[in-house]
Amino acid sequence: MSKLWSGRFSKETAKLTDEINYSINTDKRMYAEDIAGSIAHAKMLGATGILDEHQAYEIQFALMNLPTDYEGLELPPEAEDIHMAVEALLTRCIGENGKRLHTARSRNDQVALDFRMYIKGQIDALTELIKELLAVLSTKAREHLNSVMPAYTHLQRAQPSTYAHYLMAYANGFLRDISRLADCKARMNECPLGAGALCGTTYPIDREMTARELRFDKPTDNSLDSVSDRDFALEFLSGLAILQTRLSRFAEEVCLWCSWEFKFLELDDAFATGSSMMPQKKNPDVAELVRGKTGRVFGDLTTLLTVLKGLPLAYNKDMQEDKEAVFDALDTVTLCLRAFTAMLATSTFSCENALNAAGKGFINATDLADYLVNKGTAFRDAHETAGRIVAHCAELGKTLEELTLEEYKTFGDFDDSVYDTISLAACVARRNVIGGPAPNEVLRQIELIEKALGE
Repeated sequence: MSKLWSGRFSKETAKLTDEINYSINTDKRMYAEDIAGSIAHAKMLGATGILDEHQAYEIQFALMNLPTDYEGLELPPEAEDIHMAVEALLTRCIGENGKRLHTARSRNDQVALDFRMYIKGQIDALTELIKELLAVLSTKAREHLNSVMPAYTHLQRAQPSTYAHYLMAYANGFLRDISRLADCKARMNECPLGAGALCGTTYPIDREMTARELRFDKPTDNSLDSVSDRDFALEFLSGLAILQTRLSRFAEEVCLWCSWEFKFLELDDAFATGSSMMPQKKNPDVAELVRGKTGRVFGDLTTLLTVLKGLPLAYNKDMQEDKEAVFDALDTVTLCLRAFTAMLATSTFSCENALNAAGKGFINATDLADYLVNKGTAFRDAHETAGRIVAHCAELGKTLEELTLEEYKTFGDFDDSVYDTISLAACVARRNVIGGPAPNEVLRQIELIEKALGE
């Protein structure tokens, strides 16, 4: 098969030129999108009279009857990219009429179309995977509304929370990831087909028709921008990087919680690995790999930013490097989401160990200060008094609950009610403000997540 552009040249391209120039092994995954775009283009060519109806119908019919999946399909080895491969397959089926498909179209607007369509579809698939993770988080949270654990700042025990409250913190972030991807999809929902190589075409095409056929909101407004724009790919990669960052932070929590130092979480044997030397080991490799692969996703975003940063308008061959970065990040995040969701769904939270940890570290000290505030002490003074009581307990090796009432009275106005105030269950229950860890408030948060999943 001669190259589409071979008329200008008197020599065959060198094998090294082909090797660096060909993108078929990367962009073949846009096979279905290329066929869908070509069908819409052929239909428009027939409707506008650019091709006669018989020619346009024959092309459409042949395209619709090509194999639906590129996997296992023997693509023409001489094709540079998926666009030329599909045209070659079409021409094999119907002969010379297949060559008419490229009328009023360039590979520049064609690839911009395919890439947008592909990413739109993948956003839908990713959204479903995030929803599966949210469903697991909601289920686990319902099971642990009253499972007290310490919440941390600076990796130091800070205040009492619950496992459900922790899970809902991540759930809210993942819900934002869905929203962020939806925004990205909405912004890219403009059809570049008809922009041609960079300055449109002299044929009387109907860009609004192709936009409707392909379920875009509208055609793009400027042909130069249409073929130059990769904002949608950058925004998609940015969304993936933020999503992967959240997975990585959660994975770090899992790694900590599975350690003997915490022992809050037990992973199912199916989602842990062992050591080739140390028989006692049970390693959280799934979580560690989710954490480790995050750098790869960041690298893909940096790759595309770097590719684009010095390019003048309009299309430049550098832009062929866009898809490999996007596909790699997409594959990485997809695998991490699936593996992390399955790992978390089968894990077991140790309520006893978490409660024991919460009982140490004086995480009810703020509640002790609030107790004094409620008795009329200014918060700054109450904070000072609570700090002195904590220092006294630390010196004696006691918890706040173990301090006697007589000892409390040496620090100020205390009575028996102090023990009810500083009990961990009471500390959690009183934090009944919007967003707090009180069980009925966390239940409201869970219901909001579940409502969002239903919508």
